[in-house]
Amino acid sequence: MPFNNPWMPRMNGQDAADIDLMTEISTLYYVQGETQEAIANRLGHSRVRIGRLLKRAQAEGIVDVRVRLHPAVSVEIEQELKRRFGLKRALIALDNADPDVQRSSVASLVADHLSRSLTDGQIVAVGMGRNVAAVADNVFLAESLKVSFVCAIGGSLRAGEHMNPDHICRRLASRFGGDSETLYAPALVQSGELRDALYENSTVRQTLDRARRADTALIGVGDVSEDSNMVRMGWFSAQEIAEARLSGTVGDMMGYDFIDIHGKPSATQMQGRVVGLNIQDLTRIPDVIAIASENTKAVGILGALRTGVIDTLATSVTNAHTILRLDEATTG
Repeated sequence: MPFNNPWMPRMNGQDAADIDLMTEISTLYYVQGETQEAIANRLGHSRVRIGRLLKRAQAEGIVDVRVRLHPAVSVEIEQELKRRFGLKRALIALDNADPDVQRSSVASLVADHLSRSLTDGQIVAVGMGRNVAAVADNVFLAESLKVSFVCAIGGSLRAGEHMNPDHICRRLASRFGGDSETLYAPALVQSGELRDALYENSTVRQTLDRARRADTALIGVGDVSEDSNMVRMGWFSAQEIAEARLSGTVGDMMGYDFIDIHGKPSATQMQGRVVGLNIQDLTRIPDVIAIASENTKAVGILGALRTGVIDTLATSVTNAHTILRLDEATTG
C-alpha cells in the first residue's frame, strides 16, 4: 500500500514533484485498483512511464508490497507449532531464495505484530543481530506510541552499528515515536567473574533491571557454525565453535545462553561471558519474540523452543516444517 516516509531527507522541487506523482500513481494502482493504461490516460503520461514510476515507488519505499501465506496454510502451521511448543503465536513468512528478502519478510511480520500489540507506557527489551535489526526497517506506523526500547545485551564494536542493540533501540524508538535506553557495557567479556563484577555496577544493573520488567522482548536465535555471527565478530574462534558442537551445542538465545537440542544449557566454555538478560530473565517477560529467518537455524530454533520461554516465533515456512519434522524425530 502507498506509504509516505516521514524520515525522508529534504528534497528539491523536482524530487518532491516526482514523489507526489509516484504516490498518486501508487494510490490509483494499488488502492483503487485502476490499470496502468487507465492511469496513463488519466494523468497524461505514457504507460511505460507509469510502469517505471511504480517500480521506482517500490524501490524508494513509497510502496510496501507484501505477499502472505494463504490464511488456511498459515493457521495450520501456526496451530501445530503452538500445540507442540506452547507458543502464543507463530509468524510464518513465505520462503525466498534471497536471504535479505527472507529476513525482511520475517521482520515485517514482527513489525506488524508490534504495531498491533504495543501500547503507551510499555517496555521492549531488545537483543542484537541482523534479524532483530531488520524489524526497525519494516515499521510503518501512522501514529506514534510512547514505548521504551531498552538494550537487553551489551554492545560490540565488531558487530557494526547496524546490528548493535543500542542502534536498533534508537531506530525502533524513532519509528514508533518512543525512547531508547543504552546498556553501557560490552556484550562479551573475558570471564564469568568479570561479567559478574559488571552486574554490580549501578548503571549496568539499572538498565538490566528495566529490561527485566519489559512487556516484550525481541531476541535472535543463533546457530553454532563456523559462519555464525559470533565467529565473524571475533567473539569465539572456529575451534571453540567446533568444540561446542561436539559437546552438543546447537544454538544460542540472544548470544547469551548456549543450548542443546533439548533446550537445556550446553556444557561449553563459551557459557557465562555475555552481559545481558538470560533465560531466567526472559521467563518473566510476557511476550518473548524469537526471530530467525535463515534456514540454517532450524535445529537452534528447536532447542530454543524447547526451553519454554518463547511466546512468539517468527520464521520461514521451510524452517517451520523442518522444526516440526525434527521435533517428531527427536522426541522420546
